[in-house]
Amino acid sequence: MAPKAQKSPKDQKKGKKKAKQPLLVAEEEEPMNMESMGHPEIYPLVLTTKTQEIFNCRAEEDFTDEQTYKLIKKEDILADLLNRAAVSDFHPVKKIVREYPGDELLLVYDKDFKYGLNFYLIGTEEGKENFLKTPEVPEEQEEPKEHAPEDMYIYKPPVSKPWVSLGSEKEIEEESIKESKRRVTYMISRKRSQFGAPVAFRDQNASSVKDAYIECASYVDKNYTLTQAEKDIGLQVIPEVKGTSTQTRWPFPRNATTQYYPREFSEEEKESLEQSKSLVDFLKNVSTSVEIALQQNEIMNTFINDWKNLAEEESTFGDKSDTHLKEYQSFTDLHSTMEKMITCVSWHPTIYGLIVVSVAVRLSYEERVHFSGKLLLQPSLILFWSFSDPIHPQLMLESPDDIFCFEFCPSDPNIIAGGCINGQIVLWDITAHADRIENIKTGGSRSKKATLKINRMGSVFENRSGINCQLVTCSADCTICFWDIRPLKPTSTAATNAAATTTATATTNNNTNSQQPVAEKKKEETIEIPFDVPSTFLHLDLSWKPLSRIKLSKGETSLDHCPTKLSLGEDPLLCKIQGTSSIHVLQKDKMLNQIRALKAAEINPYHNLEAGLTNMLKPIDDFCTKFFVGTEEGEVIYTDWKMERDSETGRFMPKKPVNLYTVHDGAVHTVQRSPFYNDIILTIGGWNVAIWKEEVMTGPLLQTCCAPKRYTAGHWSLTRPGVFYIGREDGYVDIWDLLEKTHEPAQSQNICITMITYIKPWTFSTKQQFIAIADYYGTLHILEIPWTLSHPSFNEVSSVNYYFEREVRHLEYVQQRKLIRDQEKKEMALELVKKKTKIYSKSKEHLEAELKLEYESYVELEKAVLFSLGLGKVSEDHTWR
Repeated sequence: MAPKAQKSPKDQKKGKKKAKQPLLVAEEEEPMNMESMGHPEIYPLVLTTKTQEIFNCRAEEDFTDEQTYKLIKKEDILADLLNRAAVSDFHPVKKIVREYPGDELLLVYDKDFKYGLNFYLIGTEEGKENFLKTPEVPEEQEEPKEHAPEDMYIYKPPVSKPWVSLGSEKEIEEESIKESKRRVTYMISRKRSQFGAPVAFRDQNASSVKDAYIECASYVDKNYTLTQAEKDIGLQVIPEVKGTSTQTRWPFPRNATTQYYPREFSEEEKESLEQSKSLVDFLKNVSTSVEIALQQNEIMNTFINDWKNLAEEESTFGDKSDTHLKEYQSFTDLHSTMEKMITCVSWHPTIYGLIVVSVAVRLSYEERVHFSGKLLLQPSLILFWSFSDPIHPQLMLESPDDIFCFEFCPSDPNIIAGGCINGQIVLWDITAHADRIENIKTGGSRSKKATLKINRMGSVFENRSGINCQLVTCSADCTICFWDIRPLKPTSTAATNAAATTTATATTNNNTNSQQPVAEKKKEETIEIPFDVPSTFLHLDLSWKPLSRIKLSKGETSLDHCPTKLSLGEDPLLCKIQGTSSIHVLQKDKMLNQIRALKAAEINPYHNLEAGLTNMLKPIDDFCTKFFVGTEEGEVIYTDWKMERDSETGRFMPKKPVNLYTVHDGAVHTVQRSPFYNDIILTIGGWNVAIWKEEVMTGPLLQTCCAPKRYTAGHWSLTRPGVFYIGREDGYVDIWDLLEKTHEPAQSQNICITMITYIKPWTFSTKQQFIAIADYYGTLHILEIPWTLSHPSFNEVSSVNYYFEREVRHLEYVQQRKLIRDQEKKEMALELVKKKTKIYSKSKEHLEAELKLEYESYVELEKAVLFSLGLGKVSEDHTWR
């Protein structure tokens, strides 16, 4: 295991400070030495491959088991510090080298990592002399040993040797008790008149008097945990002796054998025993117990370890002692002159400790246009980082423009596809550099899956060759394209030697003129291929076009949906990444030994792709061709890639989306299927998260509320079905556990001070799992996932599946209730209309009675008004005549 690297100076910068400012702080720090182990003259170092070549101190070549050290001139080290400055591996011991009194320093190869790193430097002349001085044994003492009998003891007088200090006096001095702080002296005085005066005590309310009573109750601070890393314990050298005795006599063991014959019943004894009453009574008494025991053994497993299962449940749901991500290593490109961010991260499929990242300049669209001339001078790279060397990339791939997404080919990890910000699709073949990066320990092989491929109409065929030859992209021009790396027709030898670009990539040049003059074609054939560019995909240059193109139309308007991320089923596709173009590779996993066998035989199937496309296979009719797409407007679309014939024009057109949901309040940057359930999809965009189930058209199973900060990245856990990680713009990572909480994250942890741009977990073994988190400042953080987040409980898969099924039933119930409510609203509206338009049929007598009542009420009102004005008289019966 490679040692954990120290943090680079660029990790310490904040905001937009220049990369040179942290170097001034690093010079003032003291170099790391082994003073705590009793060796203050030893300074551990990490010497990279480049430094070993400069000073001719290569491991296993210049250093062997017999020769483990080398003297290096002081002036050579100072020259290296002057040339490479902070990049030099001797920069941590810069002060020690300058103050060294001698001309040569002793460098020792630490093969077993005794002091933590692969080399260490001895910084004193005394330490160098002690290391180089080897004790010599007098030859006179060896001669009697040859003639002495084996059982005869020969006395050897002690030989005086010079005292060699190993640091014990410093350990004794450190263990001695000394006062480290100054003693504090207090002087307490009072007036002379108060001496001997009587003391009068009185009662008072402690809470009402200021500064009289303060309660300091102890409490557990959840945000602070103190872990004891070291403890001084005194031990007795000689154990305590105590004499005891037992009743057992322990004789001297001897080898002995005994021969015996089994004692058997005679025939008469067997008959009498079978007919005895005692045997019958015994069988009657124990038969019931035996039957119950047999039934219990049949019903349940008596050998199950209940304690182990109980501990598993507690560690998953209740134990909070080890739930935080632990920092393992970090990578930063110190050689870049411009400030860049990480846009995509991918672990190498077969090599342990090798992680690949793509970087892009941190500029907006307007700034890119303004600095376009300056950006052309800066290389656009994909960097290969290794755990063994955290400072220097193992391999760098160049591209025409900044890469925003890339992916390894599942059938051959040496083939890489990437998408540029300008819309180009780039292919690399790193077979020539495979030996350079395969020196690291390889991981386990992967499972073998069937490979599929499609044609122009979207029909699915079986790929019997087992070679991945198709990929899918989506970009900001509102198109989803299917690409095939094989030519449409078999090409001739002259066409194979066509012009190649400087990066050996195939670009989306759709304006190729098929009617070029013959002179121009011959001119292109004479263009030479650069010596460092492989000719694997040479047949695609200037002729590569999409096999099929899909546009997501909005229907009534002339605008189209802008896809940012897509996710197809796990059967035909394996990898899903995002950027300006999202890439999916039609896959068939190759076992690691198969890849090595092909390499050993020097057979690369990607070099023989000029045979063209074949349509002799029978299409798979019952294959599901639907997939999920996330858009720039925050919409989630469920659509079909298969073409259908238009009834009016007769052309093959893409089908209309099956369903469209507006759930997210920002661009969707994550659309990913669960590694445990192929029909469960996670989408992240804006300030919320949603979980979907395929073929459920009523909406998401889970939709979170608005988060305090915008979500920028996310990924499912590879080992726990109910856990997923979400990165935020403030540098925090929200860890969701659906078995613990479904309305909020189970925990949040701060990783960096800026926006998280990508999250990619990786499982090395059952005991070790990592997660790579990239930030906006270009630093890649490698963290180790704790046990509770990497090991599922006994029945977690079934529990999470039950939760999803319950949410599906809940959506169905809500949909049914909604239909019932709509029907009730319609019936109420019809009833109200009926009440307004209802015409009552009345008889002639009923109408005359109503008119008479209205007339009498009017007459009574008239009488009352006239009487109040004094214009009328009241009769005895108070009626008018």
